[in-house]
Amino acid sequence: MTKFGIGQPVRRSEDPRFLTGNGRYTDDITVPGQAYGFVLRSPHAHADITRLNVQAAAAAPGVVAVLTGADYAADRLGAIPPTYIPQALGADLGAPPPRVGMPAMAHGRVRHVGAPVALVVAETSAQAKDAAELVEIDYAPLPMVASVADALAPGAPLVWDEAPGNLCFVTAMGNKAAADAALARAHHVARRTIANNRISANPIEPRSAIGAYDADGRYTLITATQGPHRIRGQLTAAFGLPENRFRVIARDVGGGFGMKGSLYPEEVLVLWAGRRTGRAVKWIAERGESLLADSHARDVVMTGEMGFDADGRILGLRVRVQTNLGAYLTSAGAVPALISAAITSNAYAIPAIHAAIEGVFTHTGFTCPYRGAGMPEGVYLVEALIEQAAAETGRDRLELRRRNLIASDAMPYKTPLIHTYDSGEFAQAMAKALALADWDGFDRRKAESARRGLLRGRAANPYVEIAAVANERMDVRFDPSGTVTIVAGTFSHGQGHETVFAQLVSEWLGVPFEHIRLLQGDTDTVAFGRGTFASRSAMLGGNALRFACDAVIEKGKKFAAHFLEAAEPDIEFADGTFRIAGTDKTIGIVDVARRAYAPVGLPGELGIGLEASGAFGAEPPNFPNGCHVAEVEVDPDTGQVALARYAVVDDVGRALNPLLVEGQIHGAIAQGAGQALMEHVIYDRETGQHLTASFQDYAMPRADDLPPLLVEHHDVPCKTNPLGVKGVGEGGSVGAPPAIIHAILDALAPLGVKRIEMPASPQTVWRAIQEARAR
Repeated sequence: MTKFGIGQPVRRSEDPRFLTGNGRYTDDITVPGQAYGFVLRSPHAHADITRLNVQAAAAAPGVVAVLTGADYAADRLGAIPPTYIPQALGADLGAPPPRVGMPAMAHGRVRHVGAPVALVVAETSAQAKDAAELVEIDYAPLPMVASVADALAPGAPLVWDEAPGNLCFVTAMGNKAAADAALARAHHVARRTIANNRISANPIEPRSAIGAYDADGRYTLITATQGPHRIRGQLTAAFGLPENRFRVIARDVGGGFGMKGSLYPEEVLVLWAGRRTGRAVKWIAERGESLLADSHARDVVMTGEMGFDADGRILGLRVRVQTNLGAYLTSAGAVPALISAAITSNAYAIPAIHAAIEGVFTHTGFTCPYRGAGMPEGVYLVEALIEQAAAETGRDRLELRRRNLIASDAMPYKTPLIHTYDSGEFAQAMAKALALADWDGFDRRKAESARRGLLRGRAANPYVEIAAVANERMDVRFDPSGTVTIVAGTFSHGQGHETVFAQLVSEWLGVPFEHIRLLQGDTDTVAFGRGTFASRSAMLGGNALRFACDAVIEKGKKFAAHFLEAAEPDIEFADGTFRIAGTDKTIGIVDVARRAYAPVGLPGELGIGLEASGAFGAEPPNFPNGCHVAEVEVDPDTGQVALARYAVVDDVGRALNPLLVEGQIHGAIAQGAGQALMEHVIYDRETGQHLTASFQDYAMPRADDLPPLLVEHHDVPCKTNPLGVKGVGEGGSVGAPPAIIHAILDALAPLGVKRIEMPASPQTVWRAIQEARAR
């Protein structure tokens, strides 16, 4: 195996340009004649626009145009449609959900703080901002609701008249009769309600877009996105034009985490403004604007009832999921709720499950998938119910888990809901994680913490996630010089695809690693792609690439047979070389590729050049899994929580690049810890105002908030794809919240604290301690 082959810890080849400031992000791009856009946003959560006067703004220095919702309506632009609606994911609604799209500009009424109400285009960004101050706009505020509980209350103000009770969709999955019967005969039933705090993705690169319209009637959008082709498809609905009228380009993108997965209003607005003004229009989000107008995540209330027999075996589970969609069902907003229900088997053999799911409209910004996309919510609920049952029945919580884990010899295991796990060794992974965490040495560490006046707690929880959906296309193309271009339907925005895909092609085709280039992110040069989300690129992109390479080899055999003057069935391929079987007569694949572009002398049936496409579909998806073990120290006087130790064992199937795998695990744990300990988007209940729209109010973890992360693998090759890979990008965000919260509760148990809501900020923990002491 070469140092650049599969399974080798190759450093990212894209890093030098990033570390030296040579990345090319949207804000680094300047289009000739470019103007700048600024979006004026609603300060109200729910209000009618009673007057809008833009004359003074339009006359301000440098202003090119001021566009409003009335202009948007006059130009007959449409709404941004969701990429997935509940019916497409198996939900049986009986009727389509109302308002399945979002206009890029509010007209007549606003339904959340931050809704665009005008776009100012000027020669400079500063001039656009100054002119926006001159827009005269009057609002008539209306009653509003900001939470699921308030939205579902009898007589609550409606977000949409077409959605009685503020319900966008109601659906269910599983067997209700079986779950009800299981709980009815249970020896013990544990019950919990978990409120998952709303969070913001905050990638290092804010959202940004440049829109232009040319003389041929084509629109070009340069934007920071995870899925250029998906954006192009949504633009067709907003503009009512075919896809070939749009070109979407994404260069380097600094993180996305799901938040940059679909079309946003500002991307429609810059294209529209480009057509209106005849100028390219650039818009770059500021941080406060991002916190206000980016899609948010989580904000799900889950209630569960888990029944156990007298021996501690789980008999059944009943779940209710209530998700806050915000003011619109847009992008993949319905997906997290459905996935949170579908993953509630987690790693356990639960005979009967039923989940009822409600999508609820509120006067808040819209929610969409974020790293984990529903799985943190579902896994947390199941783990909380097991913790609850252990406490109520006096059983050891680890033993209760071990007793109910799905056995490895039960694979493939059909869950009571949608999925069938193809592989996994859950008990072995848990045992390995406990050993890595030095579980047996905890008492010594707890005593040391006590000597410093601190409480120490620990928790361990297994997790399973769902990874890789839909299908994907990848192309491999040799050029006349013999170097290779991978044309990727996936999209790398920090994952390291340039490195990993080159490793794969280098091993399969025997081409030097440094001679392989990745091309992505341009809908005019990449025939088709679905982008990157749901930990899909290694499985779908990698396997599609495998088939593309196989096709290149088969096509190369035809050329080699011609060049070597042999019959095609006699040609073998290995290590980058075609050989006539049983002889020493060979030709390298690079030479074949070069000669395949010869201007004369090639049989017509071979065509010109050496290239091929490959495709692969996720039917079914794969199921990464593992076990997280967290230890915390809590200061009982201040409520401050410190992560003291953290260990994780993950099963990612086959690790294509262990170095990058570990980086993905670290990043996901950090984001899971952020949700557990500090991150929280807060809307004022009375006014709908966003109270956390700056980094002074919205906290995120820093490097010193995390201990050294102990990571090991227990890889069981996936049986449903040729590479044997499973997803890796989201497991940390799934396993970290329950592990950290339950470690905190373990530390506080001597004080009588039994519940802690996320985020477990010092204030939250301190109040829980005071309330327990007062009882």
